[in-house]
Amino acid sequence: MTVLLKAQGISRAFGGLQALRGCDLEVEKGSITGLIGPNGSGKTTLFNVITGYVRPDAGTVTFDGADITGLEPDKVFARGIGRTFQLTRIFARMTVLENMLIAIQHEEGWLRGMTRSKSSSAEVENAREWLDFVGITRLADLAAGALSYGQRKLLELAYVLVANPDVILLDEPAGGVNLTLINQIADKIRELNAQGKTFLIVEHNMEFVMNLCDSVTVMNQGCHLVSGKPADVRANPLVLDAYLGGGDEDDEDEVSINA
Repeated sequence: MTVLLKAQGISRAFGGLQALRGCDLEVEKGSITGLIGPNGSGKTTLFNVITGYVRPDAGTVTFDGADITGLEPDKVFARGIGRTFQLTRIFARMTVLENMLIAIQHEEGWLRGMTRSKSSSAEVENAREWLDFVGITRLADLAAGALSYGQRKLLELAYVLVANPDVILLDEPAGGVNLTLINQIADKIRELNAQGKTFLIVEHNMEFVMNLCDSVTVMNQGCHLVSGKPADVRANPLVLDAYLGGGDEDDEDEVSINA
């Protein structure tokens, strides 16, 4: 398969903390790739480097063969890389539908999209279709800040999808939501993947990752540790050692790997 997204030799320090140490990652086109590792292994920092929120000290990020290292987040988004966040980021004072219309106008830039006076009927219809896809059409006219945590997760997913990215980075999509919603999100990811969308998913819920992903990359202490099929990664002694060495906070993850 073709590698769509590649991070090579990524390093990043914050003061005296070395968050990433020559980290490598490859995401094949049309895949669902999981990115896991003990707490503090650098997963979200790598996400932030890929999507332009953090500039690397060294290394390169390429997308569809083009170097995108250091591009601003809106430029990365416009190139076709969408992402969600561990803590949802929405425009709380705007309605759910208004949030969606800003995402549709991403090629104009977010600021211009927020100030544009009117959206076309086609844009509104498209936004409502994606809200329907994630099951929250009924909330279209509600202020986004009034949504529950689970509803915000669904809005953020729809917000990313409406911009029609080629690859979608999800930061803990199953975090803090109930089992019914976890299963709903997994079903939507599978449906979109069957339509050709590529996913890279950071997640601590190992059952979610192992049942959903085609391949899994494991990070530890800011470095790439292993990559492979979920069953192979689950059984790899290096992975077990990494989680066992992560301390009490990671013991639950280690148990989940062996479940």
